[in-house]
Amino acid sequence: MSDEVVTEYNVKEFSDFQLKRIARAMAQQYPVPITAYLSDVFISSECAAGIVFGHNDPGPYEQHADGHILQTAPIYQLRRFGRFWVASTNSGNYVLATFKRELGRRSLRALISVADKPDLPVA
Repeated sequence: MSDEVVTEYNVKEFSDFQLKRIARAMAQQYPVPITAYLSDVFISSECAAGIVFGHNDPGPYEQHADGHILQTAPIYQLRRFGRFWVASTNSGNYVLATFKRELGRRSLRALISVADKPDLPVA
């Protein structure tokens, strides 16, 4: 029997563009405490999903460490500060540093349009 253990480590490397945007996002001041910065973000089911950077609590197993994929809790508030969006959830405030190509900004616009519509009466 071999003593070798094979594990998969799902971590994504950041591009130069992503690192520059994250650095700019981190340099900016926000009126709320920031939990983490997300890159390659897309929104699904009112939750933001992306690659995490600078999480203030990486977790006991480093599941929120830099380069890991993170899905937030449902977004209850979305605000823009300068060039960046901040998504507020029950688990914290996340800066959306970059969006996933072709899907990210479209999913953000879809969330905003749904949130702006008044509630329809239920028959």
